[in-house]
Amino acid sequence: MRTLIIIITLTFFLIGSLNASSRPKVSAEIKDNTIETLIMGLKSDNIGLQSSSAYMIGELQIAKATIPLLKILHNEKNEDLRIAAALALYKIGSPVAIYAVKQAIKFDDSERVSKLCASFYTEHLKNNFYDEEINMDVSKTALK
Repeated sequence: MRTLIIIITLTFFLIGSLNASSRPKVSAEIKDNTIETLIMGLKSDNIGLQSSSAYMIGELQIAKATIPLLKILHNEKNEDLRIAAALALYKIGSPVAIYAVKQAIKFDDSERVSKLCASFYTEHLKNNFYDEEINMDVSKTALK
């Protein structure tokens, strides 16, 4: 009797989990007000707000924020903010954004930023060109 109850419980659990995985994911529409608020956050003097805004822009893949992120990547003195901007650009994934990350590998003064940009760029290549041979020497470029 106890075994039967366990089997029935497991059956309901499996059916429920299969049903849950077959539901389509609903993506919410990002409002213009949200986009403008996040871009304003990038322009703030508060480092935490800038970093959080960059993170959310990357997660939401807001291409309208590419220019402010490029400004941070090129002009910001704080390494952590440059890394956050590079990560957001990588997640946005537009050709301009990826090119900026690639150029930061060569031209950023910080070895840490260069290495992480190389990591982001290599991951981009792996995700988008997995059928082609990838030049893995990209990460070595950051060390030069």
